[in-house]
Amino acid sequence: MMSVVEVVALAGSAAGAGVINAVAGGGTLLTFPTLLAFGTPPVVANATSTLALVIGTSGGVVGNRRHLKAILPWFWRFLPVSLLGGLLGSALLTHTSNQTFGRWVPFLILFATLIFLAQDFFRRLAAARLKACSEGAAGRGWWIAIFFQFLVAIYGGYFGAGIGILMLATLSFVGMHNIYEMNTLKTLLGSLLNLVAAIWFMGAGLIDWPRVLVLTVGAVMGYYLGSHYSQRISQVQIRRMITAIGFLLSGLTFYREFCR
Repeated sequence: MMSVVEVVALAGSAAGAGVINAVAGGGTLLTFPTLLAFGTPPVVANATSTLALVIGTSGGVVGNRRHLKAILPWFWRFLPVSLLGGLLGSALLTHTSNQTFGRWVPFLILFATLIFLAQDFFRRLAAARLKACSEGAAGRGWWIAIFFQFLVAIYGGYFGAGIGILMLATLSFVGMHNIYEMNTLKTLLGSLLNLVAAIWFMGAGLIDWPRVLVLTVGAVMGYYLGSHYSQRISQVQIRRMITAIGFLLSGLTFYREFCR
C-alpha cells in the first residue's frame, strides 16, 4: 500500500519527467530515482518508469498534433530501426546488472548534449556534403543516420535517459531544422521504441502496476503541458533549454554514480 507522500512524489516526478521529455528527453532520471527512493528494486524501477512514460507520451503527441503531417515521411524511414533497436535494448537490460548500465548513463548523456550543441556545425557539414556529392552518396548519408538511430534505439530500450537529445542530434544532421517538428518526431519514435521495451518488460514480469498507474497520471499531464506551452517559446530559447537540461542531467548522473 503506497502512502500519500509516495503517491504525491511519484506523480510529481512523472509530471516533471513528462515536461522534460516533451522538450528534450531525460525524464527517466526523475522517475527512476524516485522509485528507488521508495524501495522499488532497480530493474523493476526502470521497467515501471519506461511503461509509465510511454503511456504518458500520448499527451505529448496530442500537444504536437499540428506537426504530425509534416514529419510522416521522416517517421516511416526511422520507424523500423527504432522498433528493432528498442527490442534489442530491452533484452540486453534483462541480462545486465544495474550497476553496469548505471555507470554508462552520464557519459552517454554528456555525449548527446555536446552533439546537440554542435548541431549547426553538423547541419552545415551535411548540407555541403549533399551539395557536393552524387545522389548515391546522399543515400549513403541517410543510411548513416538510420544506423545511428538504431544505436539510439538500443540505448533507449536499455535505459532511455537522454534518448530525446540523441534523436534531436540525429534529426538535425539529416537536415531537419524546425524544432517543433523535430520534437514531435522524436516524441513519436521514442514512445514506440519504449512501447516495444515495455512489452518485453511486461512479459518478464518486471512491472509494478500500482506505481505505473500513479506515474502515468502525472506523465500525461506533464507531456501535454510541456509540448503545448513549449511552442510559445522561440526556437533559440528551446535549444538553449535543451542544452541546459542535457548538461544538468549529465552532471547529476556523474555525481550520483561517482561522487557519492
